[in-house]
Amino acid sequence: MYVVQGSVKIGIIQDWVPGSGSVVSWHPSPISVEKARQAPVSAVPASPMQAQHLRGFNEFAARGLDYSRLFTCSMDVPGRCDIRIMTYAINAHLRRHDTYRSWFECVDAGHIVRRTIRDPAHIEFVPVEYGQIPPAEWRDFVLATPDPLHWDCFRFGVIQYTNHFTFYAAIDHLHTDSTLLGVLYREIGMMYAALVGGAAPISLPQVGSHDNYCLRQQSYLSALSSDSPEVRKWIEFAENNDGTLPTFPLPLGDPSVSFGHDILVEQLLDERQTAQFESVCMAAGARFSGGIFACVALAQHEFTGAETYYGITPISTRSTAAESVTMGWFVGWVPIVAPVAATSFGETARAAQASFDLNTDLARVTFDRVLDLAPWLRMPGQALAMLSYMDAGIPPFSATLAAQLDGLNASWYYDGRPRAHPLITVGRFFDKTLMLALFPNNPIARASVARYAEAMKSACIGVVGA
Repeated sequence: MYVVQGSVKIGIIQDWVPGSGSVVSWHPSPISVEKARQAPVSAVPASPMQAQHLRGFNEFAARGLDYSRLFTCSMDVPGRCDIRIMTYAINAHLRRHDTYRSWFECVDAGHIVRRTIRDPAHIEFVPVEYGQIPPAEWRDFVLATPDPLHWDCFRFGVIQYTNHFTFYAAIDHLHTDSTLLGVLYREIGMMYAALVGGAAPISLPQVGSHDNYCLRQQSYLSALSSDSPEVRKWIEFAENNDGTLPTFPLPLGDPSVSFGHDILVEQLLDERQTAQFESVCMAAGARFSGGIFACVALAQHEFTGAETYYGITPISTRSTAAESVTMGWFVGWVPIVAPVAATSFGETARAAQASFDLNTDLARVTFDRVLDLAPWLRMPGQALAMLSYMDAGIPPFSATLAAQLDGLNASWYYDGRPRAHPLITVGRFFDKTLMLALFPNNPIARASVARYAEAMKSACIGVVGA
């Protein structure tokens, strides 16, 4: 496990050894399962990210491979869990967010059909006692959460110890993104604390609709043509990158073999260096994010010698205050282009920042839709070179949330299953800058990611001079 902020930790499920405690897990009632089975077909499409996730799951399954899909988080709560109150808090959360009402069928030719429970009151999760689960069996217990082709691909539970309990949730990526820990803390953790203390249910902000988001995406994407400016930008980006998206610059081993995934966390900058790095970026006419993209460009230039950096970064596509507290997968990709060779860090950072800022509207355009409109382009045959930048000072992270989670032993676990692409994230936290990498658990990938992390660190340190 790696501490990323205060007492908040991050790791993979194999790192989680909960110790000796009595487990209670919440599962759907038989009536809820039947209501979901009978749910009518909905006109709301799966979002492009959901569709990609479902196709990836099916493609891996057809090859006899497992697929990374679960986000799991946990936090400690003092005292003995009041099961009745926790049941209320969990069901209130589930009924509040419309993404939980849907499940998906993949039918002929990969067509995806959504079925939606009409009445949120038909969602009812009930506690099931498991007693003590041996640590060796804990990973399998969590990973047994149903897959994304089942409605109930989410689970909640508690592990009761002598003086406290651990609350946890395991939710398929189909229904969530990086907002998960914050949303669950506020809607279940704070709700439980208020009710167990004898107070009224807490007042929560208005929630948005993931269904409406999916409909907006469908309407927007269907109206695009090959002449739409956003599509032309994507086409130009791909054509200049050999007709496809950029790929990871180092070998990752045989993708047909299921190694599972491992995690590496490297500190790129300490607190003083982080502040100094931002100052250098601002003096160059860029922000911290532009400086990080410039360091990625410099690191990749070291491996490939390419004079121009082509990269992709995911960003949140939430557009309203209500969506910022809504469960669902609100993410799109932004292409970034920056010259590298024979330029200073400042020039590369400034170019990367300008490219990112000019292209943020492209996050609404999926590359699948671009391929529909420009069939001469193609998806790459190797793992994507995608870098995610995360700033703990802005939503869904914040100093307030970090302070609230401090002392709760809050943890975030990836499921350790094989992924379609490595995940590289650079996070700016309040006292350091970290790089997190999820990669295939094999010697070739481990050596490559270690080289990549060292090159990133060298580039970042080079900016601040030590």
